[in-house]
Amino acid sequence: MDLQTPMTEALTLTGIDKAFAGFPALRAASFGVRRREVHALLGENGAGKTTLMNVAAGLYRPDRGELRVFGEPVVLDGPRAARKRLIGMVHQHFKLVPTFTATENIMLALEVQNFAAGRLEIRRRVGQLAEDLGFPVPLDRPVGTLSIAEQQRVEILKALAAGSEILILDEPTAVLTDEEGARLLANIRRLAERGTAVVLVTHKLRDVIAHADRVTVMRGGATVTTADPRALSLDLLTALVVGEVVATPTARQTTPGAELLVARGLSVSAADGPPLLDDVGFTLRAGEILGIAGVGGNGQTELVDVVSGVRRADRGSLRLAGEDLAAAPVATRRARGFAVVPADRKTQAMAGDLSVSDNYAVGGVLRTAFGGAALDHGAMRRAAGEAVAAFDVQGVHRLGQKASLLSGGNAQKLVLAREFSADPKVVVVHSPSRGLDMRAMAAVHARLREARDRGAAVLLVSEDLDEILALSDRVAVMSRGRITAEFPAPVDRQAVGRAMVDHG
Repeated sequence: MDLQTPMTEALTLTGIDKAFAGFPALRAASFGVRRREVHALLGENGAGKTTLMNVAAGLYRPDRGELRVFGEPVVLDGPRAARKRLIGMVHQHFKLVPTFTATENIMLALEVQNFAAGRLEIRRRVGQLAEDLGFPVPLDRPVGTLSIAEQQRVEILKALAAGSEILILDEPTAVLTDEEGARLLANIRRLAERGTAVVLVTHKLRDVIAHADRVTVMRGGATVTTADPRALSLDLLTALVVGEVVATPTARQTTPGAELLVARGLSVSAADGPPLLDDVGFTLRAGEILGIAGVGGNGQTELVDVVSGVRRADRGSLRLAGEDLAAAPVATRRARGFAVVPADRKTQAMAGDLSVSDNYAVGGVLRTAFGGAALDHGAMRRAAGEAVAAFDVQGVHRLGQKASLLSGGNAQKLVLAREFSADPKVVVVHSPSRGLDMRAMAAVHARLREARDRGAAVLLVSEDLDEILALSDRVAVMSRGRITAEFPAPVDRQAVGRAMVDHG
């Protein structure tokens, strides 16, 4: 393949500059994707990948530079203009209306004028598309009740239903199982073969080598190189992204302590259909990571909500060192030593419009660590500054800047810094490295191991099987709202995979 022929490209961005609050996010960045190809875009969190693709999708206007769509110079003044140019983007942080059904969200994107007349036809089309992709999605449920993995599928269906010929996918396999991810990438390959230009923004290097025709690496807001990924080894590709090879910690045998958190018979009913949680029980010891694996939508989100106190179980007990907390509010659980890192850090773990300092200090405010009625704002800023340094939160130009300006990986490190600030007894984490680059993921995983080694009981819920296997001392599998299998370490990957897809 000739890597130097820009005239064949469906979408071309050249010399793109973009700054936020005076801080440059893109510096003369360039990128191009052709019809009939899958072009991967790699880089660390904060490298500018998503910002560049947001320019391509019309969400951001560049300060400088040129966009061409099928060779024609264009100015995109919003997402609608991009859609008219047949550019569709599936965002890492979803753009869905929680109270609308999956079908209604897709109808919004298609700008259907008559909902009553168009609903049945759109539902039929989307249902057929979902079946073709192998994506089971409850099209008639509000998306706010769906799992993160199911919402991801809705976003992909939404873009494809709009007839996108240039399809940008930001971390599309981050919340999918191995089997689901392989199926999705195979379908993406077929879309490309039919003429679609596909941009694959991902941190999974094996996916790049196996499925991409070209790969572009970004660093510090600039384009570093474009190459054929099949000519690169994993180590070389890693070095291009982060400037060095990230070492993988060796697994070590742990000796868990006494039983700390014990769940028995946790059940949550659904308005219709089978229960969301069905008699779930587990035992978690001090100094142990229990990994909960499973295909998205099998009760993992409800389990995290019940354990963390966001949702109350209809039945069952949850005992911390013998004390039943099943009916206790979130504040009581936090006072007893719970720390929680939810799956959606942008909406559930942070207030984007508040400052970095306030987002960190809110945990201490609840513990009256910074005074009572009269808060010591100076102490809050000092504590936040120390945490930002200790957890290597990059992109913080001043503690008063909005937290929404942080990249995904740095936002997650800020959340971890806050949640670990009180030396928690129980850590509940859902998809902690979702959408993170290799360096940020390694840092997050190291913090979870450190919490375990200090004696915390860690409940890790993730649809990323690699993450579960890398961190867990024991693995339990959820299916249809129940824990259906459990495996001690070292864990057989194939056995866990079979248990995840066995719904019998």
